[in-house]
Amino acid sequence: MSQRLKLEVKALNAIAGGDLVILVSDRLAPPKVAEDWIGSGAHALIARAAAAERFKGKALAGLTLLAPEDAGYERLILVGTGSESERDKLDFAALGGAIAGRLGHSRSADIIAALPEGELSAGEIAEIGLGLRLRSYAFDRYKTKSRDKDQAEPKTVTLRAPDPAAVKKALKAREAIAGGVELARDLVNEPPNVLFPEEFAERAAKLDKLGVEVEILDEKELKKIGMRALLGVGQGSHRESRVVVMRWNGGAKGDKPVAFVGKGVTFDTGGISIKPAGGMEDMKGDMAGAACVTGLMQALAARKAKVNAVGVIGLVENMPDGKAQRPGDIVTSLSGQTIEIINTDAEGRLVLADVLWYTQERFKPVFMVNLATLTGAILVALAQENAGLFSNNDELSERLFAAGKATGETVWRMPLSAAYDKMIDSRFADMKNSSGRHGGSITAAQFLQRHVNDTPWAHLDIAGTGMGSPNSETNRSWGSGWGVRLLDRLVADHYES
Repeated sequence: MSQRLKLEVKALNAIAGGDLVILVSDRLAPPKVAEDWIGSGAHALIARAAAAERFKGKALAGLTLLAPEDAGYERLILVGTGSESERDKLDFAALGGAIAGRLGHSRSADIIAALPEGELSAGEIAEIGLGLRLRSYAFDRYKTKSRDKDQAEPKTVTLRAPDPAAVKKALKAREAIAGGVELARDLVNEPPNVLFPEEFAERAAKLDKLGVEVEILDEKELKKIGMRALLGVGQGSHRESRVVVMRWNGGAKGDKPVAFVGKGVTFDTGGISIKPAGGMEDMKGDMAGAACVTGLMQALAARKAKVNAVGVIGLVENMPDGKAQRPGDIVTSLSGQTIEIINTDAEGRLVLADVLWYTQERFKPVFMVNLATLTGAILVALAQENAGLFSNNDELSERLFAAGKATGETVWRMPLSAAYDKMIDSRFADMKNSSGRHGGSITAAQFLQRHVNDTPWAHLDIAGTGMGSPNSETNRSWGSGWGVRLLDRLVADHYES
């Protein structure tokens, strides 16, 4: 990932060169402080330009015009904040992303972080900074042709605020979150010949620099533990499987941890039940759940979250080979339950079954949330707008839903019931790993629930949001890093001491 943004916070004083960005409401009124830089005719200038371009000040909409002569800057960029009555719904991170999108090739810019109705809070300004950074992400490490000289150095963006010290303090936590999102995006975007289970584990191990305790379990240890469902998925690959345990101890000693579990299939051919060739290259992203958990653990550690947290990821490569597991095989999971393999492309649930059981038995967590690009069926149900949420606990579900609305990483709760559970009963084993197309995302979740006891648990199916999701104001990357902000917000709002 190339760093394309240098973000600064300074007081509301004179600027020189670059662009000037101001926020305007639907009344097209600039903040009073803007008149010091634009001049006493600021409102009239904006009104004329807006009328010519039919700019209404709608939230996140933008208008660019050349600066007045001798203004001291090059362009004036207006970004709408909508009506005052709807201001409580304004997503300030998205606003920052919209600003970043208007800057284009500009090498420097100053943002007057104030609204026409008054000052913004330090937290709101910091959210603008978060959006600026997330929108500026680009994964181009494998591009060998030189870029334009104008893109060689990161652009400098300065947030102008009445209380820079307070904004810097608030921004520090957002930059920790941004770093976690960027790590998750990097992992998802990496090609599968570079990021295989052993390499993924080594990258996760680097979190020890932030104080995260990292433990890597190799195949010998996994066999000893009894993770036969997970190992069965990876047995057709010459790349060895791994499980990585990451622990952040930021809470009180002895407090139970919160737990996050990620599916990490670094490449998924489907195995013997091989996928069609078209689009198979996207299966490098089948580890987006594990990427999110890794990015989240970095974010929690970097902002020194006051919580005990554990992240556990199962890393495998699903390949067809003479040693690969077959449809019809029966494996015994870590829980002791037997599983008939119907479809080797229903592999992620086998990985998660063992890792979920291991996490609840070893750590006795307050809750478990797992993330996985688990089923294409969730795309049929929810498209790419929401992740599917399945849970055995109403309170945890409600908290995840609220965190999703706050961050824009939205979830929608899907059903679980005994009727669906019967669909994965097997004639020859305790359960089968696939029951066919009908209710595919639900029966996959029912399968996972059989490997969770009474621990509050939620499963997030991120097949539509973790990779190849639609562009947003805060993301232009194929790997979205989806879930880091959601789960960090869940922890911050409810589980920090």
